[in-house]
Amino acid sequence: MKAAPPIPRLADAPDDVFETGHLWLLEHVVGDHLRFRLQPSGQIQFGDRTRVFDAGDPPTAYEHAVSHVRERLDRDRLRQALDDPSSVVFYGEAMHAAGVDYDWERTPSFLGDDVWSADRERFRPPDATEQIFEQVGLHPVNAVEKERNGRDFDPESYAFPQSAWYDGPVAGVVVRNKRGGRALLRNPAVETDRKVAPVDGSPAEVATEVAPTARFDRLSARLADEDRAVTFQSLYDLTLETVLRANHERLTHSQSTVDLGAFRGALAARTRAYLAETG
Repeated sequence: MKAAPPIPRLADAPDDVFETGHLWLLEHVVGDHLRFRLQPSGQIQFGDRTRVFDAGDPPTAYEHAVSHVRERLDRDRLRQALDDPSSVVFYGEAMHAAGVDYDWERTPSFLGDDVWSADRERFRPPDATEQIFEQVGLHPVNAVEKERNGRDFDPESYAFPQSAWYDGPVAGVVVRNKRGGRALLRNPAVETDRKVAPVDGSPAEVATEVAPTARFDRLSARLADEDRAVTFQSLYDLTLETVLRANHERLTHSQSTVDLGAFRGALAARTRAYLAETG
């Protein structure tokens, strides 16, 4: 499965990459890189930037994004569109706390930003990439501007817009042209290389901290809005996914002493107690 090359900073990109033609400016979202492809067997193969995951056994940090893709990828539409679906590799970000506190209760677990076609031996242009992700049932990274004349783009005076995924500015923009050129313009106002403290306390204390009653209230309302029954399993699954994503850096911190298995048990107990109290 082809690995995606890193995106160069704008200052390191070739001088003529963005001087002609039209540009797409995509929100640079901060997560962890995830790639996947549909295998001939019908199973989806996943990996990060450097490794391919064992079948059915993604790292804990990626479980939410892998489940999201498995549940939403429209395999039939993918097969109908391509003679060999396994020749296409999809790339994007597993969206969990990795430097920016997005709104985890509405930000999708996966946002797609690139598509590689082996038969064409190239990455698809940004307009086609957006359409492909939408056609197969997944969210593409949002474009903050489309078809901007390259001659009119001045990175020195560029005003960074608000993010689509939290109440704050974008962490940067990925500038792309339709010939395959791309570069990253970071927003210096957004600090992504931050230091966080590990979670501290017993599993029950940590579960109480990260899943207060207000969070259960919001997630119960979300399930109801989506016409999904508010059961123990549905509420527990959604709460676990949300708190793991929101507290990814803290729970996976090298100095964290909380056992994730015990934490899951404590969160399950809180979920049952919440449902018993609310009827």
